[in-house]
Amino acid sequence: MARRRLKVGILFGGRSAEHEVSVVSAQAVMAALDAQRFQAVPIGVTKQGTWLTAPDTERALTAIRSERFRALEEPLGEGILHRTQALGALRRLDVVFPLIHGTNGEDGTLQGFLELADVPYVGAGVAASAVGMDKVLQKAIFRQHGFPVPEDIVVLASRWRSDPTGVAREAESAIPYPSFVKPANSGSSIGTSRARSREDLDSALEEAFRYDRKALVEAAVEGRQVEVAVLGNDEPAASGVGEITFEGEFYDYHAKYEDPNTQLHIPADIPPETAEAARAMALAAYTAIDCAGLARVDFFLAPDGRLWLNEVNTIPGFTPMSMYPKLWEHEGLSYSDLITRLVELGLERHQEKRRCV
Repeated sequence: MARRRLKVGILFGGRSAEHEVSVVSAQAVMAALDAQRFQAVPIGVTKQGTWLTAPDTERALTAIRSERFRALEEPLGEGILHRTQALGALRRLDVVFPLIHGTNGEDGTLQGFLELADVPYVGAGVAASAVGMDKVLQKAIFRQHGFPVPEDIVVLASRWRSDPTGVAREAESAIPYPSFVKPANSGSSIGTSRARSREDLDSALEEAFRYDRKALVEAAVEGRQVEVAVLGNDEPAASGVGEITFEGEFYDYHAKYEDPNTQLHIPADIPPETAEAARAMALAAYTAIDCAGLARVDFFLAPDGRLWLNEVNTIPGFTPMSMYPKLWEHEGLSYSDLITRLVELGLERHQEKRRCV
């Protein structure tokens, strides 16, 4: 008798500014999923936050398949999963593969919903997802562990609006120009700006507060952008180191997803001892926030050879051409096999947690 295929819910889209990136990742995962072992069940979430049924999601994907970046359209009343229906739909799945980047997908809220539904899922749990998304909390933990992170100060939108001059003076005193201003909770460099003057700082903070109530003013670290992929639960493994080269002042949204001049270099052309230090720090950072499943750990490599830990991304870009799967492909793990391994890790993590109930 043929073994029953596991139903894998591919959950993607969402209300964040990274909606289009999520759609592309989901399309790639569904195409590469091992059809002999798994049945893909797509569940799209529109930019307005509406959950779509699997058939309506399929129709939406068919309509946008010819486009590289498109958003899921809001349906006209049909094909909608309301909250109780969404919970029931999730419980009919064997495991969920969340591919919603950013707010309400990568920040622990979706993971909490899946926990309440008692459905296994791929990737980090509630706490690690929340910490991985919030750069303020993440850097606080990294500092406690002694990891080298760029200096910064945290600015609240409420304080900025009540005393913009005082906040600007405080920021300039603590962090010399040039600096980077970024929302605490955002991804793909959305809302991030480089500031060289008071005028830049003012406009950069206004832009950051479009996406979050907290912002960081962070010291600029001039250096190369290098990254490590981590895979596993309690005993994770680190890939080799990759490097990203790009044109422009920093690795912004345009450089990440739109500029054909951006290139991935695997392995990075760096000294072996530097590569080993990056791999060791990536594993330590992954463990420090209690991550699971997968994460991409990003660093700056300064001209003096020093590594600066930038951040841990718990739901990294996941197209076949993204850095995370390309790093594992270089290690001999194909895109399809990587997806299978992640599903297995999600199921293992769920079984482990059930032993504690």
